[in-house]
Amino acid sequence: MRVGLVSPYSFDAPGGVQFHIRDLAERLLDLGHPTSVLAPAEDDTELPSYVESVGGAVPVRYNGSVARLAFGPVVAARASRWLAAGEFDVVHIHEPFAPSVGLISLRLADVPVVATFHSAQERSRAMQLAYPLVRPGLERISARIAVSEDARRTVVEHLGGDAVIIPNGVNTRTFAEAPVQPAWQGTAQAPTIAFLGRLDESRKGLPVLLGAVAAVRARYPGARFLVAGRGHLEAAVRGMGDHAAAVEGLGGISDAEKASLLASADVYVAPQTGGESFGIVLVEAMSAGTTVVASDLNAFRRVLDDGGSGFLFATGDSASLAQTICRALDDPAESRARRAHARSAVVRFDWDEVAARILDVYAMVTPTPGPVSGVRPLLGRLFRRGEA
Repeated sequence: MRVGLVSPYSFDAPGGVQFHIRDLAERLLDLGHPTSVLAPAEDDTELPSYVESVGGAVPVRYNGSVARLAFGPVVAARASRWLAAGEFDVVHIHEPFAPSVGLISLRLADVPVVATFHSAQERSRAMQLAYPLVRPGLERISARIAVSEDARRTVVEHLGGDAVIIPNGVNTRTFAEAPVQPAWQGTAQAPTIAFLGRLDESRKGLPVLLGAVAAVRARYPGARFLVAGRGHLEAAVRGMGDHAAAVEGLGGISDAEKASLLASADVYVAPQTGGESFGIVLVEAMSAGTTVVASDLNAFRRVLDDGGSGFLFATGDSASLAQTICRALDDPAESRARRAHARSAVVRFDWDEVAARILDVYAMVTPTPGPVSGVRPLLGRLFRRGEA
């Protein structure tokens, strides 16, 4: 099966959606399905051989953050050529109604289209007003996927209809087998607490974590807070006094470094304050065997099985976060039990499982000569609930 994947967001500064598309493309290629990705990227950006660029993107405030999107006649022309040359059996567009190349590709595609919805939003007047504009594109979609129950709810409330839930995929073995870095390891008296995220995006929750530093250090004076991500940490820690020295900025790190960081730290903290539909970094930390402490967001609660795979704290509350980190460190037996639960729970997020279910969707929307075999197990895999 020839597959075309479309990313609305730029590969210049990749985030969760782009990583999902990249990993899906590589898994499909490994399985023998010719696959190409269309995405925004500057001409000098180093891209995998299977990614074709539509050109540079512009920053646009979208879904609570700043996304780099691409649109206009040049983008449309490149998308048209990519679709014609690819001779795809199915085109899989992610976030098809973001004002970017995905929406353009949706209008141009003449083969079955699968759409994946990643974002979760509360009832939005803007989306209600936009519905008449996106409705023609909606009718061109053959099947819809949502990465979580929260993303599915957004689809149902804003667009009508329904979507099958297939979570984001993770190469769980990469994180389970990641080498430990001694510099990032802690001790019982000097534990390490890790954070990953864009430092200048408030909903990622860095201020919530920094607000917990003093209380954690009151109990664990040697605690170190390892902060990885692009942005200006110096401004964020200004005013923390002596506690600022306990916050170590790692800057932007590679995928391999991320896996090692998660495998090395005593606790991974996800202090996001909203706008999350899934929480792929939670699954990565769970796969690495790290104790997870996360905001009590609906999406995070589902990934962590209501706390079975990690600890939850009151969203946005630094005092609650500090208490929860200390609870996890104070009770090693309880932390071990939750990590053990997490190791078994991550199987449902592994790409072996996720890619098989996505291929089932492709099979349902593409013409198949003769009778289709295995319909019951295929539907059983597709319409599972509660895994994200």
